[in-house]
Amino acid sequence: MKELQLKYGMNPNQKPARIYMADGSDLPVTVLNGKPGYINFLDALNSIQLVMQLKESCKMPAAASFKHVSPAGAALGLPLTEVERRMYHVDPEVQLTPLANAYARARGADRMSSFGDWVALSDVCDVATAKLLQHEVSDGVIAPGYEPEALEILKTKKKGNYPIVQIDTAYKPAELEHKQVYGITFEQGRQDLLINADTMLGNLVTENKTLTEEQKRDLVISLIVLKYTQSNSVCYVQGGQTIGVGAGQQSRIHCTRLAGQKADYWQLRHMDKVLDLPFRADIAKPNRDNAIDVYLGDHPEDVIGDDVWAETFTKQPAPLTEAEKREYLSHVTGVSVGSDAFFPFGDNIERAHRSGVTAIVQPGGSIRDQQVIDTCNKYGIAMAFCGIRLFHH
Repeated sequence: MKELQLKYGMNPNQKPARIYMADGSDLPVTVLNGKPGYINFLDALNSIQLVMQLKESCKMPAAASFKHVSPAGAALGLPLTEVERRMYHVDPEVQLTPLANAYARARGADRMSSFGDWVALSDVCDVATAKLLQHEVSDGVIAPGYEPEALEILKTKKKGNYPIVQIDTAYKPAELEHKQVYGITFEQGRQDLLINADTMLGNLVTENKTLTEEQKRDLVISLIVLKYTQSNSVCYVQGGQTIGVGAGQQSRIHCTRLAGQKADYWQLRHMDKVLDLPFRADIAKPNRDNAIDVYLGDHPEDVIGDDVWAETFTKQPAPLTEAEKREYLSHVTGVSVGSDAFFPFGDNIERAHRSGVTAIVQPGGSIRDQQVIDTCNKYGIAMAFCGIRLFHH
């Protein structure tokens, strides 16, 4: 297939729309089900690169959950703990493969943002992963292939219209890429930067020059995720998965704060008080996710107030106090952070430290690099300068 006609472009009034190969060759994607749209393909073609690079660098199956051409979450296929199963709405008896673990983690990182996601899988979609996807609100999936039973499961979604795309893993894009803005064509070399511990983490500029293997893995994950995240962007990672992505902010500190808040909410979701919220049996997963997000926020009375709690819970939950949150978060450690450009001030480090960050990678190059290094040294944080910016627009 050399081109695929689309219903419309970015918005319904933008017609006609299609994807095609400028050199007249066949498209490297095959639509197996449904009718993916323009934004679906933007998500699909960015996300599949992300998970393929994660797999290549970390030697494990990987998955990503994309919304509006940025990852809401990305993860490796490490086994879930019992607590993580509860956080991610995965029943204890459900058998998971490494690929299914990867998607459960990617989706679970920020379930609010992942609602209606586009899914990318690094490996052939197996039955276990398809069964997880079957019960999530999702806009489509891309993978190198699908087991026959898995494909049939996925085809039942959206009344048979769930978009399913297969990528040809042998495809290699041209070295030069082109984009048009206002009728003007831009040309640049493709961003094919090799990201691994050897290429990115060799220049440790802080007093602490020790990185564990887990920190190296998580820092590499953060950089690969940032490579496919709308800039400016900052990414918090722990345990082989993103736990907070701050994307598309004009100010670096706002990226750090946004990602840090998401990371803090992910940590707080481990608390018994949150895991044991007495939801009514008829409350669906998306509604539970929304209620938890509100419960952890500044106005929990919107879901646990005297006049509204019975709409969601079987009994009125006690609030999670600011003191309880601070106490729990004060014990968090081992979080890694990546930034797609330099941190211009030490305030980014102060904010990251409050979320348990112990390792950072960023390009460096600010006139205030020493202030940033000094702030890391104050907290014993190890920081590497990778020397390369990773803007993505």
